[in-house]
Amino acid sequence: MHNYLDFEKPISDLEGKIHELRKLAEEDESIDTSDEIGRLEIRAREAMADIYAKLTPWQKTQVARHPQRPHFVDYAAQLFEEFTPLAGDRKFAEDEAILAGLGRFRGEPVAVIGQEKGNDTKSRLKHNFGSARPEGYRKAIRVMEMADRFGLPVITLIDTAGAYPGIGAEERGQAEAIARSTEMCLNVRVPIVSVVLGEGGSGGAIAIATGDRVYMLEHAIYSVISPEGAASILWRDSTRAKEAASNMKITAEDLKAFGIIDGIIPEPMGGAHRDPQAVIARTGDVIASSLKDLSAKTGDQLRKDRRQRYLNIGRQL
Repeated sequence: MHNYLDFEKPISDLEGKIHELRKLAEEDESIDTSDEIGRLEIRAREAMADIYAKLTPWQKTQVARHPQRPHFVDYAAQLFEEFTPLAGDRKFAEDEAILAGLGRFRGEPVAVIGQEKGNDTKSRLKHNFGSARPEGYRKAIRVMEMADRFGLPVITLIDTAGAYPGIGAEERGQAEAIARSTEMCLNVRVPIVSVVLGEGGSGGAIAIATGDRVYMLEHAIYSVISPEGAASILWRDSTRAKEAASNMKITAEDLKAFGIIDGIIPEPMGGAHRDPQAVIARTGDVIASSLKDLSAKTGDQLRKDRRQRYLNIGRQL
């Protein structure tokens, strides 16, 4: 069963009726519900198409945070062969909010870095809801250094509400770790392709998303602060998050218009969680196309163009 969002109630009602009719038909084979189920399925598809054609920024935020949305581990399992996670930053500890390692993407060796939120209580606690501490970013730096040394393209998958703001993280240099990770993204002489899968929150996202090509899933969001955080600062009222989301320009369409991202990866109707395999395959195609384009450039040209890209964004905004 799907976990329905508040604005999906019309879809929930129709699909609930479809489920009841199917159950009734299973219990009594003499009852034919196929015609009614067919009519309800058409109405459900129409309702979904109508709702998803005009999502507000706040509704997109809810879709980006959907608990059944595919996460890094799902993409890693389908897109990469022989994926081998590497643990620890060689300075303090292992941070499982960021998973990083080496693998093969369509037969070619690559380095992979991504944030993992977890999909149930146990895994969410294990991965700290995708909010990394300094050691997570230092692990990412270590993997990027390795990729640069061995000439491996880097693929980063972003899905975090932001870096962990705890006292311990700040004591161990959270801001410095994020800055150095961003710097490493700018300095490597290998291609970097980044995709925002769900939430791209603040410096916690930018630290591994400063790539040559940056894409977002259709219903992902990318922002300097969460809508709740912005509402708390602007109006001292986090309940105005819906209003903040509308004013912050955080959707994929907004970011594409500003030239901050290179493209939008379409999601299945109803969001990525409705057909994870399809959206993961589509994401893989986009990554493959980008890596093919970038492979024609030398390391020095990649580095120069990447740095110029972000200077241009700063000037334009």
